[in-house]
Amino acid sequence: MDFSGAVFSGRMDFSGAVFSGGTVSFHGVTFSGGTVSFADAAFSSGTVSFNSAAFSGSEVSFDHAAFSDSEVLFISAAFSDSEVLFISAAFSDSEVLFISAAFSGGEVYFGSAAFGTVSPGSAAFSGGEVLFEYATGPAPTGLLAAVGTPAPATVVLPSAWVPPVP
Repeated sequence: MDFSGAVFSGRMDFSGAVFSGGTVSFHGVTFSGGTVSFADAAFSSGTVSFNSAAFSGSEVSFDHAAFSDSEVLFISAAFSDSEVLFISAAFSDSEVLFISAAFSGGEVYFGSAAFGTVSPGSAAFSGGEVLFEYATGPAPTGLLAAVGTPAPATVVLPSAWVPPVP
């Protein structure tokens, strides 16, 4: 399935969708000024690309989505003045990459998410909030290096992920 370059504004509903096997591309998609839901969606045994996607002035929900045995890419994605929700999302045996993603303005919330392998890579956090409250599992690979220590007020981490201060 290829949505590359599409512009989603208004309401789009992918709730409960199953993305299994093969490749689904949202490469270069713009999510602007509306609501997009991937709530309860299942991403398994394939690749889903949000590379170079722009999330601007919108609400995008991945609440309760399950990412298993898959590769989910947010490489060079831009999150600005948007609310992107991964509440209670489960990341198991999957590679989720936020390499060179930019978070500015708005809020990205991973509350109560269960993590396996997730990498923010060289993600940049400025001006918005990125919240991992009540998240479980290991900290995403490279997250602490990406946000810095101590984490800025715009990034909230579970206490188990924060290294002790010497």
